[in-house]
Amino acid sequence: MRPRVNVVMPVRDGGATVRAAVEGLLRQTIAEVEVVVIEDGSRDDTPTILAALARDEPRLEVISTSGIGIGPALGLGLVECRAPFVARMDADDLCAPERLEAQVAFLEANPEVVLCGTHVTIAGLGGEPPGGHDAARQWIGAIRTPEDVRRELWVECPILHPTFCFRREEVVRAGGYRAGPFPEDYELVLRLAARGHAMANVPRELVTWRDSATRASRVLPAYSRDAFFRLKAEWLALTRLAARPAIVWGAGKVGRFVARELLRAGVEKLAGFVDIDPLKWGRTVRERPVWRPEELLDALAREPRPLVLGAVGTLGARALIREALAGLGLAEVEDFVMVA
Repeated sequence: MRPRVNVVMPVRDGGATVRAAVEGLLRQTIAEVEVVVIEDGSRDDTPTILAALARDEPRLEVISTSGIGIGPALGLGLVECRAPFVARMDADDLCAPERLEAQVAFLEANPEVVLCGTHVTIAGLGGEPPGGHDAARQWIGAIRTPEDVRRELWVECPILHPTFCFRREEVVRAGGYRAGPFPEDYELVLRLAARGHAMANVPRELVTWRDSATRASRVLPAYSRDAFFRLKAEWLALTRLAARPAIVWGAGKVGRFVARELLRAGVEKLAGFVDIDPLKWGRTVRERPVWRPEELLDALAREPRPLVLGAVGTLGARALIREALAGLGLAEVEDFVMVA
């Protein structure tokens, strides 16, 4: 019988957590589930645990590799999927029993949506709530609709990778997972967005995202801050800035960093910067002028109309920039986007 949903899970050295993760997926309220685990060269007891789980469980397929990395492992797992819907989860996370049923129902009820995630509970591996994640959890928690995803697309990946559930045919048609020196989940989301696909989050906390000091997103260069900004700049150059100039709101550290990556990505039409700090007015950054906020309208009157990129790192500054730009009559997504 063809499964209704596949789950792809790469794992390396996940002996302490993989059993709970797999068992949680096999106990879902939707029965037609097949789990594809890519055992990617573990040096602990992960292979033994997976072999025991798969012995009497036909819905679990284990593929052994020699350490090919997350991106290639995901691509290999996707090839093995037979279901119309494919979900993701990491071997150190947990999910509610109704997670897959809720996401499949959401995709079936919203045929325009190609990929959906969920909101999350964040915990340490011991179950305790870790510090430092409140802002990220609140940010993801405010992202629900395709409009929300488009608004937040350039800030960070607006859908957490372990919560992905997508239409297999559409993702395969878009090129599937790609491997490289970048976060493969964000690259896929940016690629789907560039193709005009709608994405959303089911507004329920259906996945427990368990953080640790050794989590891949913390230790691998492909998930570093620099890698995220390089990827943003490359896709901005390909899509939003292919035929229009850019203006960066924020001439501080983050704005200068964004400008550097844009120039490296080939965005030569960087018109200038806007900043609220009087000490920066009249100066240059990256050989571009720094304007007062009230000078922005003059710059926007030029053709082709520039796209404003909000690039600030101060807590709460993003909301202030949005308010200021909306007050000037600019529409978010069309006239400006936040990138940090």
